[in-house]
Amino acid sequence: MTKPKLILIGAGGHARSCIDVIEEQGDFQIAGFVGLPNQKESNFEGYGYAVIGDDADLPELAKTFEYALVTVGQINNVDIRIQLYQKVIRLAFRLPTIISPSAHVSRFATIGAGTIVMHGAIINAGSNVGDNCIINSRALIEHNANVGDHCHIATGAILNGDVTIGARSFVGSASVVKQGIAIGEDSLIGMGLVVRHNLNDKTFFKGNH
Repeated sequence: MTKPKLILIGAGGHARSCIDVIEEQGDFQIAGFVGLPNQKESNFEGYGYAVIGDDADLPELAKTFEYALVTVGQINNVDIRIQLYQKVIRLAFRLPTIISPSAHVSRFATIGAGTIVMHGAIINAGSNVGDNCIINSRALIEHNANVGDHCHIATGAILNGDVTIGARSFVGSASVVKQGIAIGEDSLIGMGLVVRHNLNDKTFFKGNH
């Protein structure tokens, strides 16, 4: 049976990590990348895929391809990921949920459209992860945690049980969020930090609290 073709929108470092996860999941055939105008028709050296267009080509690509995934990374600014996600929705692409075979996602958890769960991540029972999120390698999302749309939970981060992460937020590598804590929308938690108390919307957290 022929696998459906998937275009990846974003041709940087995060996109390269996504290739491996998509190939190992095995549900889709990567058709190519959508990148910046100066990347058009270039190749990912050693990866075997081409940049087949830029953002301006998406309406035409939508006539050929049914599936798309946003593969732009997210640290300080989520705006580009959101803009691309909204454009993809307007063009009626379908956004799959991509889960690495080496990740564990409980059958009692829910994962939104356009979200990718990278190698070694764990999402436990009762957890909800929104649309267009990155759950990066070896991140742990414990039972009954809630992660809003357009979030990036970075490598090795730990969200303990009943944690809430507001939409459009970033939790840095190896950071730990105490059980039951709520972090507001549009927030950024730095790398290797411990969050022990609730944080308001638009918090830039860079030390123990």
